[in-house]
Amino acid sequence: MTSIRIWLTCAGMLLGAAQIAHASYPGSPKLPEPVGYVSDHAQVLEADWKARIRSVCEDLERKTGVEMVVVTVPKAAPYRSAQEYGSALYERWGIGTAQQEHGLMILAVIEDRQASMTVGRPLYGQLPKDRIEQIGRETIEQEFRHGHYGEGLYRAVVSLATHLQDFRVGVKPRSHLKGLGIWLTLAMVVGFLWFLWSVSRPDLRHPYGRIRRGEFWGSGRGGFGGRLSGDSWR
Repeated sequence: MTSIRIWLTCAGMLLGAAQIAHASYPGSPKLPEPVGYVSDHAQVLEADWKARIRSVCEDLERKTGVEMVVVTVPKAAPYRSAQEYGSALYERWGIGTAQQEHGLMILAVIEDRQASMTVGRPLYGQLPKDRIEQIGRETIEQEFRHGHYGEGLYRAVVSLATHLQDFRVGVKPRSHLKGLGIWLTLAMVVGFLWFLWSVSRPDLRHPYGRIRRGEFWGSGRGGFGGRLSGDSWR
């Protein structure tokens, strides 16, 4: 059985791709209208799978603010591929626009045996290219080969939502380097204060004054010994 071709499209490249696609097909090909979170224009999804997919998408947007939609169409024509179709569709529908490009769309082109995933730029950190390709292979490609469209798309949205569960629209992701920067700043402040204190005590810059007070002493046998007090450890 022939394999399923899966495309990955980054929303940051959508404008140019969509303009090229429209320029290649005079008359602006008609695109389907959105039908909620699940737009099954190819009519291949059973009601139960639709409900499950919709539930995951609703839960994801409620918790994170990320808008994820699933679309099926019979053919990509007049576009050459699911990638071109998905780019045009994502832009036309304005997925994630209200959330500043926090959008995610899965498009399945049934008769052409192709699929595409379009990811908004702010989600790249949570969903890098290699991870999305892996999700596509393990869910959509694997299930579509057996005609299990509903199950394949459901597994895909669950996997994508799992990787996005800690994401929050409008909240900058915490960086491990941020905590390190705080400690470095604190260390610099402490070091500067110690420097100022040492400069204000000229007797500490050279041991001569301490030698006169007997804090350092020679053994008289060629060696150099000393004694440690509690202040020395500090």
